[in-house]
Amino acid sequence: MHCDFVRDFTYVTSHIKTIPLLLWLLAVLGWGSGGKVLVWPADNSHWLNMEYILQELVVRGHEVTVLLPSCFLILNSTQPSPFQFEVVDVPITKKEMATLLEEAFYFWFYQERALSVWASLYRIAQLVFTNMSKQVCDTLVMNPQLIAKLKQAKFDVLIADPLSAGGELVAEILAIPFVYSFRFSEGNVVERLCGGLPSPPSYVPASTRGLTDQMSFVERLQNFLFYFYMDLFFLKFWRDEWDGYYSNVLGKAAVEWFFLLHRLSEIWLIRTYWDFEFPRPFLPNFEFVGGLHCQPAKPLPKVFQLYSAIGCSGEHGIVVFSLGSMIYQLTDEKSNLIARALSQLPQKVLWRYKGKKPETLGSNTRIYDWIPQNDLLGHPSTKAFITHGGTNGIYEAIYHGIPMVGIPMFADQHDNIAHMRAKGAAVELDFSTLKTQDLVDALNTVINNSTYKENALRLSKIHHDQPVKPLDRAVFWIEFVMRHKGAKHLRPAAHHLTWYQYHCLDVLAFLFTCTAIGVFILAKCCLFCCRRCGRIAKRKKE
Repeated sequence: MHCDFVRDFTYVTSHIKTIPLLLWLLAVLGWGSGGKVLVWPADNSHWLNMEYILQELVVRGHEVTVLLPSCFLILNSTQPSPFQFEVVDVPITKKEMATLLEEAFYFWFYQERALSVWASLYRIAQLVFTNMSKQVCDTLVMNPQLIAKLKQAKFDVLIADPLSAGGELVAEILAIPFVYSFRFSEGNVVERLCGGLPSPPSYVPASTRGLTDQMSFVERLQNFLFYFYMDLFFLKFWRDEWDGYYSNVLGKAAVEWFFLLHRLSEIWLIRTYWDFEFPRPFLPNFEFVGGLHCQPAKPLPKVFQLYSAIGCSGEHGIVVFSLGSMIYQLTDEKSNLIARALSQLPQKVLWRYKGKKPETLGSNTRIYDWIPQNDLLGHPSTKAFITHGGTNGIYEAIYHGIPMVGIPMFADQHDNIAHMRAKGAAVELDFSTLKTQDLVDALNTVINNSTYKENALRLSKIHHDQPVKPLDRAVFWIEFVMRHKGAKHLRPAAHHLTWYQYHCLDVLAFLFTCTAIGVFILAKCCLFCCRRCGRIAKRKKE
């Protein structure tokens, strides 16, 4: 009853700007009598999504402790927060971290086309996972005082993001169950090889390829080869880079430590849903909770109210434009090209952009360092959303039923836009070949062709028509793991099979061998009979 009161109180105050302070007070005062949650987070947009789950856990009376690397970019442990922080001092500074991510982004976007996929992915993995993740892991797992402190705290569960390697290692050291909050991996390899998620290449497109579930023969061939390609890459990379590391830390020799530890995850919270996903098989320990961060639009700050009001935007409405938190600036050529296109629109445009102000910026366009994206997308005047295709922004557009113009750049963004394009709610543009008229035509299409709005509203209705809200579903499964000390009854037996057993290759080999032996014996018998009959016939002739 007490936790219900706290939850209702938080819901009532959800429109108040002081909600972070209220959550912080609840955590400090120790309201509720829940469990202890340890968090191994990932940075940038991955943290923004996980944060909503953690805030709800605090509201329900749980104590949340975040293992925060000192190089973390998007969160400051000195600010008021509903969470407790265990800061892990790593030898990488925030500035070095930002430079590392920028280098990885630059390499991914600008050089991937010039190199083989293998070379490109290996370079990115070296930049991000090896140079950063191992240093973060070293600082924590090689600190006996910190490990002893964490063990003494007796946490009930650990929540991690597989993108940030090491969470499963910490859970193994502390001997506690853990839950993954996850979006995607290159080629679906982590979900398939570690989680055991069935992914038939005939109709489940590999992530980052921008394919749909309706593939031609050539696309199915590409999809199959990419699956095989990524399996080889990750097996080699993770074996070389992580298996030895995990063995040294745990003091145990084993093959494929990385995959073994990942398979211990009790629940996989996948940050998509069937309004976004194509139909596909899934497992009982996989829960799709896409859009858990989405909320009804709140009143806009005055600086945005004046510009986006009906009286100012007129009957044409407004367009919201954001390329996410990682794209800080564009080249002068690209920014001027985009600004020139936006200036030709009858709509008012609100553009989130931190770069140099374009010379071709029109009077109908305003640039902001930050925009209340969810609230703007929920504004009745909003006609379209120009997006890079990040999952969080895509889901806010789905939630509010806004058609999109997608300009994907890297990671899962091509997939996300391909999904929206296939569902008739978006037009996709190629950033590398983008022309002014391309952007103008795309915006006019999604704004003036009513089918895009209708499809966006259809997806919105699907999203809202769920028996349990995504956030409540995510929190339920975390609390389920806490109550039952795990969820081993939901793990598929596939985790205990080798790859050849999983695909029944040993069975097929046995059947093939039996068949071959049977055919051989039959052939020998026939040959023997033929020879015997021949001898008998010869004797009769004689």
